[in-house]
Amino acid sequence: MPNERLRDAMQSNGFSPASLAVQIGVDPKTVERWITQGRPPYPKYRREVAALVKESENYLWPNMLPEQKQVAVSESELVKTYPRRYAVPNDLWSRLLDQAQDFIGVLAYAGLFLPEQTDLIELIKAKAAEGTKIVILLGDPDSDAVALRGEEEGIKGAMAEKVRNVLAYYNQLEGTEGVYVGFHNTALYNSIYRFDNEMLVNTHIFGCPAAHAPVMHLRELAGGSMFRTFSDSFDKVWSASKDVWTNPVGKVKP
Repeated sequence: MPNERLRDAMQSNGFSPASLAVQIGVDPKTVERWITQGRPPYPKYRREVAALVKESENYLWPNMLPEQKQVAVSESELVKTYPRRYAVPNDLWSRLLDQAQDFIGVLAYAGLFLPEQTDLIELIKAKAAEGTKIVILLGDPDSDAVALRGEEEGIKGAMAEKVRNVLAYYNQLEGTEGVYVGFHNTALYNSIYRFDNEMLVNTHIFGCPAAHAPVMHLRELAGGSMFRTFSDSFDKVWSASKDVWTNPVGKVKP
């Protein structure tokens, strides 16, 4: 079977089979076979190719690791669990934001705490100017999903107001190149805060505000699947979102 993931990753990063072959020191026909015939490269080349196309080995070649080893690697992706979101140290949020170079993603209903406790807007502007992609996905305040979450937390219409309040921050980013702010109408089971290959996953619990729910700190590892599961979920919500300012339906890449 052709390896469409590899083909797409190469194209997205500007590589042809010939140019990738030059970068890693193999024959272009070898790269063609990796794509058209789905032949897996040797481990050395898998690592190099994954780094060049900015994807994980597990994503490009999902069947290379034995299941038992993949489970063990996935477990190692869990760095730490915090019993409450407010227990996550402020300096961890700051470090993750400061160190992110390629991608910063926020998926929440409102996530009002983040711009309130950090100098988020100015930092995003600076990061975008350096070429970092920024994606902020907020619950549509007029959606059934936001209304339901407000009922579940016992705050009713206040959840929609929290979204409108956080927009007062994010509206300052309108027109900033490399920044996408979108509405979603998805029933979220977690809020996801992604910073390159690390993320904080804030679980959602019925009747419990997100600030009082556990948070998992994950770091992506080659061969793991837990980080990829959450990042894939993020992308699915993104693909169905609508731009807050221009309102097209569908995925808009910065």
